[in-house]
Amino acid sequence: MAVPTAGRDSVHTRSSDGTAIAFDRLGDGPSVILVGGALNDRSTFARLAAFLEPRFTVFNYDRRGRGDSGDTQPYAVDREVEDLEALLAVAGGSAAVFANCSGGMLVVEAAATGLPLTRIALYEPPYIVDDTRPPVAKDYLKQLTGLISAGRNGDAAELFMTEVTETPVEVIEAKRKERMWSWIEGLAPSLAYDGTIMKDNSLPLGLLGAVSVPTLVIDGEDSPPWARNGVQAVVDALPKGRRRSLEGQNHKLSAEVVAPVLAEFFTG
Repeated sequence: MAVPTAGRDSVHTRSSDGTAIAFDRLGDGPSVILVGGALNDRSTFARLAAFLEPRFTVFNYDRRGRGDSGDTQPYAVDREVEDLEALLAVAGGSAAVFANCSGGMLVVEAAATGLPLTRIALYEPPYIVDDTRPPVAKDYLKQLTGLISAGRNGDAAELFMTEVTETPVEVIEAKRKERMWSWIEGLAPSLAYDGTIMKDNSLPLGLLGAVSVPTLVIDGEDSPPWARNGVQAVVDALPKGRRRSLEGQNHKLSAEVVAPVLAEFFTG
């Protein structure tokens, strides 16, 4: 059983390999765990957690290699599944889970192993299922790890934004001048972990077919066609999948809009 221990700015639990996983616990009610995607730590979901707090016990955690969590090497996707298992133990043995972007891919991996997830909600997991966008470069992960190994965290973040999120160069240049760029650079080494989870961004039909619990897959109506097509493909592959498209929304998650959708689904 994972036992929480006091941390400097948060509470920690220990994963199976001894890695400290930091989390915030808010509210009182059915347990919900929030799983961030690439370039996210638990601060990313702080506003969403606050909206869910009145109705749920929310566990908002730093994935390994981020924020106040540890980063035991070598990395493996299985270790991140074990991290989620440790959070489930703290949450009482089972919980609903919400994840965005590549965090959703991690949750699919975890659910397929049979972890006790009661309900799952995913926001635009970035599976590429057609030719409505170019594929991610085959050597993306190799390039990424090379930049990180060289200490070029800013360039690693730029590579991710260019290859994965298709962010225009001028937007990236503007971001580099913002104060939050140092925060992005601090998270950049964990992009290699998301790259490992994403693989080639193809649809994992076997894993999705093994997810036996009710799953809501959410997208924004203003998101690009490739992302929306991927969401529909995920829903089609899930035994108990359903889709919810949000008017006026895109890949940038709005806590105010998503929170009531999650509350309805998790209590339905």
